[in-house]
Amino acid sequence: MPAETLLQRARNVAERAYAPYSKFKVGAALLTSDGSVIVGCNVENASYGMSICAERSAVASMIAMGHLDPVAIAVVGGRSGTPCPPCGACRQVLAEFNPNMLVVLESPNKVIVMSANELLPLSFSLTERT
Repeated sequence: MPAETLLQRARNVAERAYAPYSKFKVGAALLTSDGSVIVGCNVENASYGMSICAERSAVASMIAMGHLDPVAIAVVGGRSGTPCPPCGACRQVLAEFNPNMLVVLESPNKVIVMSANELLPLSFSLTERT
């Protein structure tokens, strides 16, 4: 699937984010190995610690749908065209499922693509990674 298509799916779901406090809507579109696209958006809460990021929302939906094989995720948020990289917690969650997963971000001049491992080198793991 082209990176721009995945980014568009993330843009679409960002519009449905629940962000009444920060006003910072984020969307994520996660691609699995079978070509399924699973989306998630941030959901804020008055008790800030109870909020969930778009990336973790998409991962939770992926698990609920019976997938364990993400290959890429596109993330958009804030102003259109400005990169919105995953926070540290989301980076760790993404690395849990595939440290080689591609992370796709929009930018003013080009699409940015890197691996989860590049975003979070030496991520924590209870198993040996190759």
